[in-house]
Amino acid sequence: MNQLLQAAQTGSRAARLRCEFSIGQSIGHVIVWVVLTIITFGLALLVFPYYLNRAVLNRTEVLDQSGRPIGKLRCNFDLISSIGHVIIWGILIIITFGIAGFFYLYRVVRVVLSDTVIEYY
Repeated sequence: MNQLLQAAQTGSRAARLRCEFSIGQSIGHVIVWVVLTIITFGLALLVFPYYLNRAVLNRTEVLDQSGRPIGKLRCNFDLISSIGHVIIWGILIIITFGIAGFFYLYRVVRVVLSDTVIEYY
């Protein structure tokens, strides 16, 4: 809390982010999603971008100017609240023969970031 107080007194609240998403976690994540993609005949790929971004964000810390961790990012995205969004974009991707997929990826990042908060230590 002293760090936040000092930053407030100096007028500077600049922060950096540090992600601790390891190669091992990446491999595990990919294996799970390959299996899900096979089981669902590719439908899992519609929700994969959400959970990829969520996994990375949830392993990201917020650092103060001196590099000390002062918080972490927590993404609250869940599929239940966005199922309509996924269905609509799935239909658009099929209708446009995949062209809408490029726009979908940008929309996914916006949705996931909007559901992310900083939890200060």
